[in-house]
Amino acid sequence: MSNDLLLTDSSGFAPRPQVLSVAALNRLARETLEASIPLLWVAGEISNLTRASSGHLYFTLKDEQAQVRCTMWRNRAQLLAFRPENGMRVEARALVTLYEVRGDYQLSIEALRPAGIGNLYEAFNRLKDKLAAEGLFDPATRRPLPRYPRGVGIVTSPAAAALQDVLSTLRRRAPHLDVVLYPSAVQGADAAARLSAAVAQAGARAAADGVDALLLVRGGGSIEDLWSFNDEALARAIRACPVPVVSGVGHETDFTIADFAADLRAPTPTGAAELTTSGYVAARQTIAALAARLQRAAGRRVETLSQRLDRSALRLAHPRDRLRRAAAELGNLSQRLQTALQRALERKRDQQTRLQLRLASRQPEIALARERCERLAQRLLRSSEVHQRRRREQLASLSAHLLHLAPEAVLARGYSIARDGNGNILRSVGKLRPGDSIEVELAHGKVDAQVLAARPDINAPPAPETPGTPETP
Repeated sequence: MSNDLLLTDSSGFAPRPQVLSVAALNRLARETLEASIPLLWVAGEISNLTRASSGHLYFTLKDEQAQVRCTMWRNRAQLLAFRPENGMRVEARALVTLYEVRGDYQLSIEALRPAGIGNLYEAFNRLKDKLAAEGLFDPATRRPLPRYPRGVGIVTSPAAAALQDVLSTLRRRAPHLDVVLYPSAVQGADAAARLSAAVAQAGARAAADGVDALLLVRGGGSIEDLWSFNDEALARAIRACPVPVVSGVGHETDFTIADFAADLRAPTPTGAAELTTSGYVAARQTIAALAARLQRAAGRRVETLSQRLDRSALRLAHPRDRLRRAAAELGNLSQRLQTALQRALERKRDQQTRLQLRLASRQPEIALARERCERLAQRLLRSSEVHQRRRREQLASLSAHLLHLAPEAVLARGYSIARDGNGNILRSVGKLRPGDSIEVELAHGKVDAQVLAARPDINAPPAPETPGTPETP
């Protein structure tokens, strides 16, 4: 089976996968946390305390192994009987939630008190631990509330204001429900025993009285006022009751042993009545939604049939009327066609005029072009003659210069070239020795000679020789 989140359409069929946005994911995580983890007490040390100008408190609750962010809103912070400070050890009544904007897991603090509030609280914890160890608070043993109860039993004092709150809520949300009161004192020395007896009596008479759920309710008060609900016998009577028990004792921040023993805890007596009748309210909302859908569907069906009727009525028109409408439509189309053709013809005429003007403006002048070509031809001829004359003069000058620099011309002026026995041109007498054979080249012919004496020129610097390369002196 796919792990994708499935949505069902309004008809209840064809589930399809949905891709969540980050905001939707965080909202789903917050709702899951708040729904699955009830209000609970958390002990720790305050750190990073910040008092906002709005009156809200932001701090971290930590112990030796972990820490968690906490937020306490102004309406709760104003009720504190002490001033929280960093390093103070406290016990916080908190709801586990998630700050959707940043995705931060945190606690929403409902109440705060210094750690260790006295013997009553210690006794409460001892009894709670004892009963929890016995499995009395095991969630697996809790019974679900019936979705549509036939009757509701109430265990409380007939004079309690909580009773009126519960009755008014039941009348508003499910006025058809049968309500049975099992009276008992909710405060005093014998209140715990009387509460236990009333719960036991309600369980014994549930079938006869038509009761499917039992509400154990009381208004708010101090820990001493609510102590009757922290009784072991009452907790055992709640677990032994054959019908589900909903506890609605005190305010949202008040917790008693009866709350842990009950099958479901409500934050207030009114909340207990709302939880018990939630099935009827949901059914009423579902019926209202279905009625609205049925009404919309019927309206759409009527509109569709009305349109079909109108189209059928048009098709049933008299032939003379249809011919008259067709003739009028044909005349209209003919006029539109004539107008469109006239406009198209005018556009084509305008386009032709513009093209003729452009053609006339671009028509070449042949006489002027011929005259210009003749002038350019004459200029080209003259330029070619001048260029050839200059090239001939330059060639003659270079030829004369080349002849002037030729070795034969130098030799003709009375110079000669002397070479050693290897044919290398001699530029200095430094390497000649008396008796060496040399060759002397003249303008007309060559002479073999022998060195009788070498007389170097003491004023001239020695000239380097490049053996094997004849050069022009």
